Amino acid sequence: MTRINPYISFKDNASEAMEFYKTVFNGKLTLTTFKEGGAPSDPSQDSKIMHAVLEISNEMLFMAADTPSGMEYVPGKNISMSLGGENEDELRGYWEKLAVGAVIEQPLAQAPWGDTFGMLTDKFGIHWLVNISGKKA
Repeated sequence: MTRINPYISFKDNASEAMEFYKTVFNGKLTLTTFKEGGAPSDPSQDSKIMHAVLEISNEMLFMAADTPSGMEYVPGKNISMSLGGENEDELRGYWEKLAVGAVIEQPLAQAPWGDTFGMLTDKFGIHWLVNISGKKA
């Protein structure tokens, strides 16, 4: 199943925010730091959240991350749309259509966590994250 979900960027308080949202919506919260995710970063960023997901139900996911120190953080412009799932053909098709006239921030490629991942801002200024789940063992 392919999902489209909100993805919020925080400035150094994603863990605190997501713990709060867990008390609001219940569900299962998973937090992954930059160090745990294998993303290259400044060691001072190792404990910051690279990816948080609050699974509220099978159809509802709420995702977030801390904004790395090298990226601009602008409150009010800190929400993205996230496309994710296992259907590679479908998700690559969405990527290709969204990429027309877009600014590609990270090409769709193998990510340190094993999935295929890319980021772009479409021609209307909307930021998109696309994640194609890796093959299950």
